[in-house]
Amino acid sequence: MSDDVPALPEGYEISTDPARVDVDRVHGWLSTDAYWALERPRATFDGVIAHSLNFGVYDTASGEQVAYARVVTDHGLFAWLCDVYVDRSVRGTGVGTAMVRQVRDHLGALGVRRILLATHDAHGVYEKIGFKPLDKPDQWMALHFA
Repeated sequence: MSDDVPALPEGYEISTDPARVDVDRVHGWLSTDAYWALERPRATFDGVIAHSLNFGVYDTASGEQVAYARVVTDHGLFAWLCDVYVDRSVRGTGVGTAMVRQVRDHLGALGVRRILLATHDAHGVYEKIGFKPLDKPDQWMALHFA
């Protein structure tokens, strides 16, 4: 899928190596600054990282993690993109958009046919990469536990 999303800006690299994820930093971001994950317990986060495909963006000079995305997938047909977070210090630089594009391309190479996500406020970012509202939202259902 082609688009006009630039590559990851110079000075940054992306990795799917779960050992590189700065778990303390990412948990801090999500549990204190991400509306969908506020107060998420650390033990819960440790478990979901272990069972997910993790993407991290790192400053090549310092090695510091500056962005994160998590994917729940069967590695063949379906994926759920979640916990996308970009450190406030690099927002607006294209890091987040480029990361999500690389997530999309990585999953596409696996043969994934559908990637879903939910967002309250970043529709424009995802639309640049090809995401669209559900064609038939009335066909989708959810089960929520208290």
